[in-house]
Amino acid sequence: QVQVVESGGGLVQPGGSLRLSCAASGNIFRINAMYWYRQAPGKERELVAAVISGASTHYADSVKGRFTISRVNAKVYLQMNSLKPEDTAVYYCNVEGVTNGSPFRSWGQGTQVTVSS
Repeated sequence: QVQVVESGGGLVQPGGSLRLSCAASGNIFRINAMYWYRQAPGKERELVAAVISGASTHYADSVKGRFTISRVNAKVYLQMNSLKPEDTAVYYCNVEGVTNGSPFRSWGQGTQVTVSS
């Protein structure tokens, strides 16, 4: 079993910053990729950012230049700057890797980010 726990959400004014954290734990042999997704009310869940093999990063066009994903071992962070109201959503961490010889992909419970004045 792999557990994924996010933290760091909250209420912030437009133009402000937040840093989300995510930690994976359990019987993990290798982590291949770590992702941040978000889901706004009435919308589908969308990929925000990804870090692949600890080095290669990818971003949704809507957050490029404002968000930065980084990974340290089994933790991944999302630094969010210049936040906009349209960034309001529940943010989910997703971890993909191998445990006990079997692949896994686990989700966290989500953390709410609200951008509002």
